[in-house]
Amino acid sequence: MNVFMVEEKVIEKVAEQFRRLTDKVEEVCDVYRVKGAKEYLDNQDVCLRLNISKRTLQNYRNTGKLPFTRIGQKIYYRTRDIEKFLNEDKNLK
Repeated sequence: MNVFMVEEKVIEKVAEQFRRLTDKVEEVCDVYRVKGAKEYLDNQDVCLRLNISKRTLQNYRNTGKLPFTRIGQKIYYRTRDIEKFLNEDKNLK
C-alpha cells in the first residue's frame, strides 16, 4: 500500500473547489427544476391559474379554445398554451 503526504493547503484548496462545484451544480439543478417542473400543468393548476371552474375548463377543451394532452386518464396543458390563451383573452377585452 502506498502512502502519500499532502499539505494541508492543498487539501483546503481542493475542498474549496469542490464546494464551488457543488454550488454550481445546485444552481443548474434549480434552474432545471423551475423550467421542467412547470412545462405541463394539470386541471387543478390550470383552474387556479385562470381562476375558472373545472366545468369551464372542460368547455374550453370541448370547444378547442385550449389545447391539451391526455395521458391515460390524466389531462395536461402546456404552460405556453395557457400563457397564449391568457394573452389572447386580454387582447379581446
